Amino acid sequence: MPDTFRNAINLHAVWHSGRARKREHSVIRSERRGGLAVLTIDRQDKANSLTETMLRDLTAALDQIAAGDSGAVILTGAGTVFSAGADLAEAKAGLAKSPEWERLSARVATMPCLTVAALNGTLAGGAFGMVLACDLRIAVPGARFFYPVMKLGFLPQPSDPRRMTRLVGAARAKMILMAGQKIGAEEALDWGLIDRIAPDATLLAEAEALAADCLAAAPDHVTAIKAMIGQL
Repeated sequence: MPDTFRNAINLHAVWHSGRARKREHSVIRSERRGGLAVLTIDRQDKANSLTETMLRDLTAALDQIAAGDSGAVILTGAGTVFSAGADLAEAKAGLAKSPEWERLSARVATMPCLTVAALNGTLAGGAFGMVLACDLRIAVPGARFFYPVMKLGFLPQPSDPRRMTRLVGAARAKMILMAGQKIGAEEALDWGLIDRIAPDATLLAEAEALAADCLAAAPDHVTAIKAMIGQL
């Protein structure tokens, strides 16, 4: 399509030293379809687990989208898992305490356009932050949701329990964060953690359909209504 362009964001973390530079490859795929932006986490060999570089890449991509005139942005994952959360090796090295998690979720929460999380599969751990900060969340029937901070000995990011509690209530937030419960898509819908379940084959199409009115409206009108609801 002439109004569609694909931009694979391949940003590299460079460790500065007097010797050779070591580069960490991160792939966040960015696609623009008119006023719609789609960001896809694509690290399927690691269950789309997130490195610090990937967190920065997502924030940078959202900064670019916010500076433009997009009416909506969809966050999704490649393959059958949305994200397994933090990359295990980096989590052990301190990623669990990185401020980049909060920077990303704050960037999502303050986007001037509609934000839709299209959950193509399981959502786990720190990846909850960006999803909880979205305006809408839809998921495939096989998606599962868990945030095992109690078991792993980490604290959740500061904004995550507040956003989760607003969606599902205090008791159910404790079920996830303290009792370590893994919940399926139907239960997540019943709790209010997600807003709709969509078949795998039509997940993105349904996410785009939810964004249709925003895409047809003037960007400042989208921003104004979102601010009135209290999302900005």
